[in-house]
Amino acid sequence: MQIIDPQELRQLLEYEIRQKWEEGVDTTYFEEKIREVNLNSRELLSIYEELSHLVPREPKYNEPSNLSDIRRLRPKGPRILEHHLSTRELYNKILGGWLGRCIGCMLGKPVEGWSRSKIRNRLTKVGEYPLRNYFPMRVFSSMELKDKFVLTREGIRRVERDDDIDYTIINLDIVEEYGLSFSTDNVGETWLLKLPYKAVYTAERCAYRNLILGFKPPETASFLNPFREWIGAQIRADLWGYICPGKPELAAELAFRDARLSHVKNGIYGEMFFSAVIASAFVEKDIEKLLEIGLSEIPSTSRFAEAIKYVIGLWKKGLGWEEALDKVQERYGFYSPVHTINNAAIVATALLWGEGRFTDTITIAVMGGLDTDCNGATAGSVIGVVLGADNIPVEWVEPLNNTIISYVAGFQESRITSLAERTTRVAESGLKSW
Repeated sequence: MQIIDPQELRQLLEYEIRQKWEEGVDTTYFEEKIREVNLNSRELLSIYEELSHLVPREPKYNEPSNLSDIRRLRPKGPRILEHHLSTRELYNKILGGWLGRCIGCMLGKPVEGWSRSKIRNRLTKVGEYPLRNYFPMRVFSSMELKDKFVLTREGIRRVERDDDIDYTIINLDIVEEYGLSFSTDNVGETWLLKLPYKAVYTAERCAYRNLILGFKPPETASFLNPFREWIGAQIRADLWGYICPGKPELAAELAFRDARLSHVKNGIYGEMFFSAVIASAFVEKDIEKLLEIGLSEIPSTSRFAEAIKYVIGLWKKGLGWEEALDKVQERYGFYSPVHTINNAAIVATALLWGEGRFTDTITIAVMGGLDTDCNGATAGSVIGVVLGADNIPVEWVEPLNNTIISYVAGFQESRITSLAERTTRVAESGLKSW
């Protein structure tokens, strides 16, 4: 039975070769083999199967994908940070996270996939570099504005639909339905019921297809899924942090259950890391300490941990943010623009050099290029929780009109404040039960 179109299968195989190369596998033979133009589906699957079993001859990193081994390789860290936030204070920080995520996403959305140099050149041309607000219309050509006007300073009236926001919403729905004991199977079932197939991309679309074919986690993350270490899980981290204030270990565990549906190794670590950072941001304001807490929930032997430590090292050397972004690009530019590791490094850069300032944090994240809507959203979420909604500049908040558009069934149009209120109820309930 043919389960996938031969042309799509060939594309997946090409991505798989790249994925294996990034892991340290010698892929020369397969790069040559794939050049044969008349390969049929059976032959392509055979090559894919052979490639999938290869591992680096001299592995430099130890990157497990199960929770017990991940925890065995993590460094010491605070698993719980005590806090005494009132309901009002908790809500203010959760609303800050939601607003920060929405603002950062909308800021980065019109330049998604642009390089750092392209963003800088366009902004410089119109006298808007460095960026201090939403992108103005004049950054874009008339052709570009057909799709981007509602994402510009002049056109924003709400949070337009984006998968970065859909996942935060659907994760709230999952935990409201199943509680903190939800399983990875519950996540998959909710996707099938409430999230359109064509509203998910790369690793998530592969996992969705695998669910339909009858695969169960963690096989959903590995079968014909060359995107399994890309950014898709990382952008699903936030809700777990919001509902686990002061509990980075629990937040990371919830993130793990979610991530393993579609990702492995560093793809999983990205979601675990940022969920732990966000959970800790309810208590800790020092950005470097927040990043260290995030690192304490993932293997110190991973490429992801190495990248975050590299950024922290640049920070300690006293470089400027532009030079730091140059260094990150120089070191990690070989990854796909939507890989977990390079984008996480940009977010870490934005958080450190933003120094607790909302505008600096989200604009540096977006000016770093690559997956700009994801990076703006994640950086905005973290700093939004640190500061709380009351301390987010009004010029960022007002254009959104407290409104989110989503593809998630039952949430097509939502109030940001309503989602924050529901999240607060879950967080307070979780604090009592765990």
